[in-house]
Amino acid sequence: MDDVARRAGVSGATVSHVLNETRRVSDSTRKKVEAAIRETGYRHNTLARALAAGRTHTIGMCVPILTNPYIANLVNAMETAASEAGYTLMIGDSRDDAEIEVRTVNTFLERRVDGIIVAPGVDSQRLTMPLLEASGIPLVLIDRHVREVDADQVFAEGIDSTKRLTSHMLEHGHREIAVLAGTPGIRSTDERLEGFRAAFAARGLEVDPELVVVGNSNAESSERALLELLGRRRPEAVVALNNAMTIGAMRAFRGLGLRVPQDIALASFDDFEWADLFEPRITALAQDVAGMGRQALELLVARIADPERPTRLVSLAPALHVRDSCGVDRHSAADSIGSDA
Repeated sequence: MDDVARRAGVSGATVSHVLNETRRVSDSTRKKVEAAIRETGYRHNTLARALAAGRTHTIGMCVPILTNPYIANLVNAMETAASEAGYTLMIGDSRDDAEIEVRTVNTFLERRVDGIIVAPGVDSQRLTMPLLEASGIPLVLIDRHVREVDADQVFAEGIDSTKRLTSHMLEHGHREIAVLAGTPGIRSTDERLEGFRAAFAARGLEVDPELVVVGNSNAESSERALLELLGRRRPEAVVALNNAMTIGAMRAFRGLGLRVPQDIALASFDDFEWADLFEPRITALAQDVAGMGRQALELLVARIADPERPTRLVSLAPALHVRDSCGVDRHSAADSIGSDA
């Protein structure tokens, strides 16, 4: 900064005022300072300034499987919300691996982020949450609800919404419905399965255990598991409990030459931008990804400002988008489920 001041012929305080916009400087003086900055290649150390003030205006976000379109959209929503609030978002992909998640969180802590947002993995409660609790860092959990953790959380409602989606299939005559369940040990998996079973129970029906297929929340596992099931028997329909498993189901159907919905019906928890580009267009529950990102950021900023405030749980209900993959006409479906179409 001293070199900039000498070259511009001004005081160091004037350079500081130009850089930090702490006092009005004449246009001619500002131009001289800006020219001196370019000539000297000076870089303002915003990190050092932030640390001196006790804030870095950065937020760490740890997510599983960044290549999943839903997670990518969630990160994009968070980045937009963070930028609008004056924060820079740092992203870490845990790959749904507990040890990677812990390393990622430690990296965020070492870089002195102001707060952390985590989409919890399978072993987060045992490994990551104690680390975060000990650190005292402002924290928000997103996407996956962890009841045992006292932290602000934002997630999609899973039980009633999955019941609604499954009921849509049942109301139109499907009875042998297979379900592609997500990663075991994650609450969102448990809640969506609970909703699936609740739809059957509400009609006095039982879920066939053989038709509960573990797809592990990814396309490859769900494709293999569904192919194994279809090798033994063919259900009338499949409900996939996330978008990656929906892709796996479509691959399995294609591999066996099955047409949707003529040979087998399909519905998805998680909408995605290609869902209405497939032939047929896929009936899906659409999570409010933008709302989730905005709410998580607002909760984290509030937590940074007031670490002692009561924790909040925000559950956002997905919207049911009725399309063609269930083998029913859109208008008849709308008649049967009211305003859901």
